[in-house]
Amino acid sequence: MSVDGATLRRVRRAHALSQRDISRMTGIAFDTISRLETGKQQAQPRTIRRLADVLGVEPRELLKGEE
Repeated sequence: MSVDGATLRRVRRAHALSQRDISRMTGIAFDTISRLETGKQQAQPRTIRRLADVLGVEPRELLKGEE
């Protein structure tokens, strides 16, 4: 699934969280979060759900082409 990296970054920063913070909170590797934000990697549905849960958004909000 294609993650909207700009949205992920914006929401993460709005919560004043670093990529390392998100990594610790979700168990997702720091490198993976970095690649998702830069659009160099796609995500599994479970990864998107974990990110969305920590950031307090609906998973679809983190997908490319969704609002």
